[in-house]
Amino acid sequence: MNQLHLFLPCAAGVEDFLAEEALHITGLSADKLYKHRAGVQLLASWRDALLLNLHSRLAQRVLVQLSETFYRSEQDLYRAASEVAWELWFTPRQSIKVEITSQHSPLTSLNFAALKIKDAVCDRFREKTGVRPDVNTQWPDVRLYAHLTTDRVTLYIDTSGEPLFKRGWREDKGEAPLKETLAAAMLAASGWSAGVNGELQPLYDPCCGSGTIAIEAAQIACHIAPGSRRRFAFEKMVPFQPHVWSAIKKEAADAECLPPPDMPPLIHGSDVSHRMVDFAQRNAERAGVASVIEFRGGDALQRMPPLQVQEGVGGVMLLNPPYGERIEVGGVAAGRGPRAPSFQRAQHLGASLPQQRAGREDAQVQDGGDFFNQLASHWKKNYSGWTAWMLTPDLKLPGKMRLKETRRVPMWNGPLECRLFRFDMVAGRMKEKNDLGPR
Repeated sequence: MNQLHLFLPCAAGVEDFLAEEALHITGLSADKLYKHRAGVQLLASWRDALLLNLHSRLAQRVLVQLSETFYRSEQDLYRAASEVAWELWFTPRQSIKVEITSQHSPLTSLNFAALKIKDAVCDRFREKTGVRPDVNTQWPDVRLYAHLTTDRVTLYIDTSGEPLFKRGWREDKGEAPLKETLAAAMLAASGWSAGVNGELQPLYDPCCGSGTIAIEAAQIACHIAPGSRRRFAFEKMVPFQPHVWSAIKKEAADAECLPPPDMPPLIHGSDVSHRMVDFAQRNAERAGVASVIEFRGGDALQRMPPLQVQEGVGGVMLLNPPYGERIEVGGVAAGRGPRAPSFQRAQHLGASLPQQRAGREDAQVQDGGDFFNQLASHWKKNYSGWTAWMLTPDLKLPGKMRLKETRRVPMWNGPLECRLFRFDMVAGRMKEKNDLGPR
């Protein structure tokens, strides 16, 4: 178990940040890591797999690669799965689910391909033990993944179970909440966690919703492991040793450090919906960081800075701004243009991806123009010394806000291509920069 091939899938655009994080968590050298599109591969140990599950904020799962072989037909998939020693990883007492992804596979039915792999796993257990595992498509104990290309099949076992963005603290949420892994990617891209001269900057999310960005930041500041409040699939697997896992969790718990109770909050969030503010507060309590964050109600177009920033340190605004119908409950600029279908509605009605993108862009153009224009004016007038980072699928948003971005970082939010724009604010105008960063 000391020479495992681990694969960490992530959102496209996050690979560099995940690679850096994975090396930091495991202590491995860079020659043990390989970056792919939407993922990172590591040559690591079983203990490293446990550490990555507990500490990674950017990975979606921690998968162990068990096989990679040539295939042409479903029978080849059956053969490949039959040759994997599944009994080294779990027993027939655990229920299973097989999931398949593909890229240019010649097979006509992925469902049938998954069925053949499931049959091979169950048949192998029956031959070895006389008992076959049950299939549970809703809440399996063990998830098996197969990825098909034009002629190769790669088989994985998932050590995570529920995806890693499910930290275990979110019970209250609004519509289309930002995934915790994407919020962590935004924080990594902004450089906030590195601080200025080793000192963390004040952080403010003026459209905080259920508090995802603020809570992620607070856990980073307090050194709270993101997986410390949840369970993992590896806890039901054969290689699992409870005493090893207990020692890893104790080491993580000992590293936690909440600030003194009399220290003013460094992290702030606000939302025009007081219902969402209540959600955010309850989520922060479950995440163990309620004392570190100040949540308040307030319109993003009117809310003044939560504190005065120090010269040379500044403050960071980080937000996934509202769009379309979200603006109708997100600011006083709502309702000033003709109503357009939101991205969520297009998705609910089964629109194709291009239609969804068009619907979201139309919503921003027709519903969001006044909101974003006024938001930019408010920032230029009142947020001197702050840096704003905004994640949006609207690549033309800086022009609509009449602001000049100083950096744009490509990121994907699921199937949506987005940009994380940076705007540096000084009183009444934009701060000019020579380095515009990657385009």
